[in-house]
Amino acid sequence: MDRFSVFAPRLVEKAENFTSGHRACQGCAEALAVRLVMKALGRDTIVAMATGCMEIVSSPLPTTAWMVPWIHVAFENASAVVSGCEAGMKALMRKGKVPEKKITFVAMGGDGATADIGMGQISGVMERGHDMIYICYDNEAYMNTGIQRSSSTPYGASTTTSPAGKYSIGQHTQKKNLPQIAVAHNIPYVATACPSFPFDLMQKVKKASSIQGPAYIHILSVCPTGWRIPIDESIRYGRLAVDTGVFPLYEVVDGSYKMTYKPYRLRPVNDYLKGQGRFRHLTDKETGVIQDRVTKEYEGLLKRCEGR
Repeated sequence: MDRFSVFAPRLVEKAENFTSGHRACQGCAEALAVRLVMKALGRDTIVAMATGCMEIVSSPLPTTAWMVPWIHVAFENASAVVSGCEAGMKALMRKGKVPEKKITFVAMGGDGATADIGMGQISGVMERGHDMIYICYDNEAYMNTGIQRSSSTPYGASTTTSPAGKYSIGQHTQKKNLPQIAVAHNIPYVATACPSFPFDLMQKVKKASSIQGPAYIHILSVCPTGWRIPIDESIRYGRLAVDTGVFPLYEVVDGSYKMTYKPYRLRPVNDYLKGQGRFRHLTDKETGVIQDRVTKEYEGLLKRCEGR
């Protein structure tokens, strides 16, 4: 049996490497995702984080929520900075300047820093083969600066820069498929995750840390503020995203696809869309268009997982 196939609660690290007391919004699933990631990685970790919600809420001077070496960097270059850390630490170990040990190097960014501003640098570290993890916390818009659309904003969502109106559906382009872009770089490990499925998320983070070479993990991070949902509904909407097929949970190891959670029967997409203020303007016709696309993409993913 794969040693990562079972990840029981007893294996969860008790220490908190991303501590309470930060200033995230109530119900923020991104803060929960960061906490779970850092539990899985442990203290021997170096993090470079792009500007965004988590950087703002976790490091107001003179405080910090981080219990590991943590570097705040510009929007675009978290991956470039951490690749330099990885190369530099390996050089110091070779020269005997620091003791040799396993250190996990992690770049983190939101969907804006990942899908838009930092795409070139991310592609570069994947192409060069750095031994590091890139983690995208995807809340599907530039939430920190006022809920502006990103290229990870889903079709039909209303944001402050793609507002729904009499002649507009809101976001009129489809969400950029970042995990598939990562797969196209032929890196050893790519996965999707969601904090509504915490053990699946931590298992994937541990696996990414154990594999030599670049890894990419795309985490859906429900944002009550930007999605216009109650603050106690974040976990439920994360589960709905998975159970409707909007955000399937899978991993790709050396090009081989595996579904890590498969609902017995997909729920209608409208179960996920309804209740979110950003989708309240959608008509049944528009919801049907979204349903058709989700069904088609989910069936295509299942075929890849089955090797077809």
